[in-house]
Amino acid sequence: MLTSFCNRISLWFDNDAVPIENDATISWFRVAPFIAMHIICLMPLFVGYSATALLASLFLYWLRLFAIGAFYHRYFSHKTFKTSRACQLVFAILGASSVQRGPLWWAAHHREHHLSSDTENDAHSPVAHGFWWSHMGWFLSKKHFHYNKKRVQDWAKYPELALLDRYDTVIPFTLILLLYFLGQGLNAVAPSLNTSGLQLVIWGFFVSTIAVFHTTVSINSLAHRWGKRRYKTNDNSRNSFILALLTLGEGWHNNHHHYPATARQGFFWWEIDITYYLLKLLEKTGLIWELKGVPSHVRENSEQQP
Repeated sequence: MLTSFCNRISLWFDNDAVPIENDATISWFRVAPFIAMHIICLMPLFVGYSATALLASLFLYWLRLFAIGAFYHRYFSHKTFKTSRACQLVFAILGASSVQRGPLWWAAHHREHHLSSDTENDAHSPVAHGFWWSHMGWFLSKKHFHYNKKRVQDWAKYPELALLDRYDTVIPFTLILLLYFLGQGLNAVAPSLNTSGLQLVIWGFFVSTIAVFHTTVSINSLAHRWGKRRYKTNDNSRNSFILALLTLGEGWHNNHHHYPATARQGFFWWEIDITYYLLKLLEKTGLIWELKGVPSHVRENSEQQP
């Protein structure tokens, strides 16, 4: 009985322990931590708040939202710039701290999305499967827990990325511990800040993580239904100024589907793309290079769509 319990618990920590199933139902035991994270977001009612906790929450929200857009999406999924192997690992760790699985899983599913966008084979198309499935149902299903390894052979050759992908929960747990000990330390040396380890964990990790998750997946559920189409693509991708602001530039989704090979998703100067601006800053430091832009003929090849 103890062995059986340990085997079930391992499903939360070792992705290779989860069986491959072509079943669209949800494994409620496996996704229990994800549900619990939402419930824990009610804990501020009990732990209160402080300026320190709110700042930590905002900082980790924006940092990890940037990590998903810049690194998981524009780097690992589309290879729109280059970096060193060491920075590549740091980028992967930052992305994994968002609790959106590992870089190989994320990139493989996103590449599949571009290959079959808004068809029945598109795992998170709101056109083919509806809002709730595209927003989070697919993510929780047994069918999409694993990924097609052929899609990410370019990244699987790095053992550190494969290891991080297998044990992707290690990074979020590490972040929780760091926040807890930081909060406890601040409580001891600067009690006037009115914070604690638990408070910093609730705000800095749980509240910001859930906010990052729902902001990120809004591109799946909303950006193929809501907005304007500048380019004629083989899907229903749309541009949204509001979504672009909320996601640091990911909302220029029709632009992106028109030409995924660029690190810049806001093709015109008035299309705010904060992720791209920050990547330009990283390029100036020498941490990344060969940041791919938008060729003029690609940008100007537009056809207004309804």
